[in-house]
Amino acid sequence: MGSERSVVTAEFHRHQWRSYSGCQGLRLRRGVSFAALLVVALGSGGCSMSYQLESFFGDSTPTGSIAAAPKTAEALPPEHDLAYAKAAASEVLRRGEKDASLDWENPKTGARGTVTPIASAYTQDGQTCRDFLASYVSDRVQSWMQGEACQDKGAWQVRTMKPWKRS
Repeated sequence: MGSERSVVTAEFHRHQWRSYSGCQGLRLRRGVSFAALLVVALGSGGCSMSYQLESFFGDSTPTGSIAAAPKTAEALPPEHDLAYAKAAASEVLRRGEKDASLDWENPKTGARGTVTPIASAYTQDGQTCRDFLASYVSDRVQSWMQGEACQDKGAWQVRTMKPWKRS
């Protein structure tokens, strides 16, 4: 009986120092799966967070790919810019090319635009006339003008320019 007891005692001590590993692998896999799911959920939900984080970063600069719409002028641009637009209108009409446009720019103010003849020439008061559209862009202001120019002794002279009303 003494030897049997020593075998049982030896068997007990051998198992006593070995760690139990029954559920440890399952728990580890479950923990890793949960962590991966949490990372995916937070990563994909980051774009849809609705609260402002700018207070944490100190920058309130608006971002995005869509710029604010430029202001539209209700009145005619300044005369010193209109002089360049009128000169471009006279030049593009003098050329007489079909479907032509001509860019213009005032180097002093940076204002710029394009003049495009519209419709066909017509006769008014014995002169050949033609209508045109002119664009005006300066800083954050843009507008369109409608004008009329007539040939006087071979040269095109702008008779009228007014803000274009879109219909």
